[in-house]
Amino acid sequence: MPKIRKAVLPVAGLGTRMLPATRVLPKEMLPVVDKPIVQYAVEEAVASGIEEIILVTGRGKILIEDHFDRAVELFETLSRRGRTAELERLLAETPPPGVIVATRQQEPKGLGHAVWCARHLIGREPFAVILVDDLIEAPTPCLAQMIAVHERTGGNVVAVMEVPPEHTSRYGIVAPGKDDGRVVEVRGLVEKPAPQSAPSRLAVIGRYILLPEVMDELARHEVGAGGEIQLTDAMAKLIDRQPFHGLRFEGRRFDCGDRLGYLEAIVAFAAKRPDIGAAFRDILARYR
Repeated sequence: MPKIRKAVLPVAGLGTRMLPATRVLPKEMLPVVDKPIVQYAVEEAVASGIEEIILVTGRGKILIEDHFDRAVELFETLSRRGRTAELERLLAETPPPGVIVATRQQEPKGLGHAVWCARHLIGREPFAVILVDDLIEAPTPCLAQMIAVHERTGGNVVAVMEVPPEHTSRYGIVAPGKDDGRVVEVRGLVEKPAPQSAPSRLAVIGRYILLPEVMDELARHEVGAGGEIQLTDAMAKLIDRQPFHGLRFEGRRFDCGDRLGYLEAIVAFAAKRPDIGAAFRDILARYR
């Protein structure tokens, strides 16, 4: 079975839910404590064994690429000033040449279209997709958990979680089959159904492992919910042809594309930091 070597990070979105902060700054560069959201996604991919990370960017997103480049002037300044700890950290967090590549999504046609834009860089091998807005805190990286399931089943795997009935219209929802409590067979996928028509409350969140045939379906450029090319629709067409499972991952997910979800992520990550956690919790206590 081919190894999962590549991950696609679609980062071309406008971030309108986080305006005005994202008027100029890419939403993926908003910091959670002292690291931008996108860096957490890249670190999860690398910790899961991913060898090549493909950023699907858009206009105004060059800061994301720059963030992972070698900041020569900054590194030299830190070195001259003897700030060894900061320099070593930045060097350790800078990916080696060729690990991160970028391509453009020139029109905002949806998540499925963004993934399709990476087709030539993916080739004909299975690959991962990470949605940067979904920040997942887990003892074992969520993507690594999914790769383990893929290695057992040989098919497509999506991360799933239970959502309240009134939230089904925000997600792709799984029609479940066999279920062992952690891994569930996916018998169908419905994009953003109303609560009364949702086949379950199992929502697909921003982690996918997909076989290359999904690119063939995306190449049809069929428009779905919201007038966009939906990744969910393309995945749904593979269900009867390939193994397809959902994983109830171990970990906690934060929706950093939403103001409250973003603030919750900052609180959760800051509160557990050994250097600032205790002082930060004292500050929070003042506002109860």
